[in-house]
Amino acid sequence: MSVKSHFSWQSKVVCLVAVVGMGVGLSFWAYHFGKNFSGTNGRSTASLASPDLATLKQEIARLTVERDRFSSVVNAAESESNIAQATQVQLSKQIASLEVDNARLKEDLAFFEGLLPTATGKDGIAIQRLSLQLIAPTQLRYRSLIMRGGKIGRDFIGDVQIVVTAAVRGKSVVLTYPEKNANVVDKAGFQLDFKYYQRIDGVVILPDGAVVKTLQARVREKGTVLAQQTVEL
Repeated sequence: MSVKSHFSWQSKVVCLVAVVGMGVGLSFWAYHFGKNFSGTNGRSTASLASPDLATLKQEIARLTVERDRFSSVVNAAESESNIAQATQVQLSKQIASLEVDNARLKEDLAFFEGLLPTATGKDGIAIQRLSLQLIAPTQLRYRSLIMRGGKIGRDFIGDVQIVVTAAVRGKSVVLTYPEKNANVVDKAGFQLDFKYYQRIDGVVILPDGAVVKTLQARVREKGTVLAQQTVEL
């Protein structure tokens, strides 16, 4: 089976000649048009190019200055923002610290108000608001304020003794701090030396598996217990 073209070879030749002729004509016209344009308008084009180029350069220079100015403004704003953020963080820390100090002052004030009318114990010694907190399986934290009421003369010098009642492996035990064989450094944390009041805040180490039941704080002077208070966990 063969495929026959709809056009004869004579038609193809005529079309080819027409296309070639149109191409030659267009080339000739473009050549003369370009030559005439270059000859007649060369001066005006050159005269227009220079001002346009100068204007573009001026515009570029202006935009460059604007860009640099905006970049400076952005950099300054970013620097101020960083300083503001750092200042805010610092102020937040200071506020948090002041809140803690304020809470402690309020607590101290409450201690004073609670103690002054009803000073108890020998030499007016009282243990105010004893608290304890288990901060780890073997670490027990205690806090309190030791105060004096009544007529105050010399500074009070003594110590505080912590007694913990706990269950260890099903057996009831009594743990005393500082321990009898504790060194001087360990005992220093239990010493009292004040005129009006002294805050106590410490941590005692418990045996593994100890279950705390109560904690008792004792204020002593030369081994004599002047005041004591007991709290439950």
